[in-house]
Amino acid sequence: MTSPSHPRGHEQIRAVFDVLDERMNGLGGDRYLTRLGTGGRWLEGPAYFPASRTLIFSDIPNDRLLRYDETTRRTSVFANQVGHHNGHSVDRAGRLLCAEHGNRRVSRVEVDGSITVIAEAYEGKRLNSPNDLVERSDGSIWFTDPAYGIDTDYEGYQAVPEQDGCHVYRADPDGSLTKIADDFARPNGIAFSLDERTLYVSDTAPDRKHVRAFSVADDGSLSGGDVIIECQAGVVDGFRVDDHDRLWCSAEDGVRIHAADGTLLARLEVPEVVANLTFGGPRRTDLYITATTSLYGIRVNVTGPNLLAR
Repeated sequence: MTSPSHPRGHEQIRAVFDVLDERMNGLGGDRYLTRLGTGGRWLEGPAYFPASRTLIFSDIPNDRLLRYDETTRRTSVFANQVGHHNGHSVDRAGRLLCAEHGNRRVSRVEVDGSITVIAEAYEGKRLNSPNDLVERSDGSIWFTDPAYGIDTDYEGYQAVPEQDGCHVYRADPDGSLTKIADDFARPNGIAFSLDERTLYVSDTAPDRKHVRAFSVADDGSLSGGDVIIECQAGVVDGFRVDDHDRLWCSAEDGVRIHAADGTLLARLEVPEVVANLTFGGPRRTDLYITATTSLYGIRVNVTGPNLLAR
């Protein structure tokens, strides 16, 4: 991973916001999309830490974590040989939550640096390769478990699946693990609506390439599951909601912004295939984008949700 030593050395690309629906009139921000670091193979899993103003993200095939520091604007290697991490999130105590392809588990990095395993097996059989995850305000961790990390040695370690398919799970604070959706081919990105009454999950199988929306009951069970987004440019690998419950989705041609009903509202062009994204910065107006080999950043006039305040 390389990064210029001076902020003015960062490559800048003219930002193109394509507004497709009047509900996004006025969308904009910086005139330039900035490449903050490059040299990865497949970058994923951006997670922002407000306390340190840093971003942690994955370079899955190279089996390393990378770190971007907002104060110095430098990108560097944070850790090597970590277990082929994919998705990340930050819990409400400010700890890093990890979906690990190589170790086939969901884990948490404690304040002292120790690792707590949250989930690694269901009904006595190893998980496939947890991909992405999100914390609900009750402390439960919801995650997807496709087989990308065991299909080949590129993003993990090739192995025979022990589960009967690729599913979505909920890990509760008491240590129990529940399969909550079992009709996916390749469940991938996952996020809640602001009120946590809707769970969005993407499927990135070649014959699906869509996002589904589930209603979440008080006991954590799901119903519904209608397809609300059919991706017309690659797949929706990862996504986040903003403070107006709009979905900011990765795509082959950049970042696509959808209303909660799935309507495509706008698009931000990115010169590489986007894997994932998150909001950061002091006011949650900085959009960080992991796109194939590079990390990009742009300040927008839209705000990400304050998840830590729940």
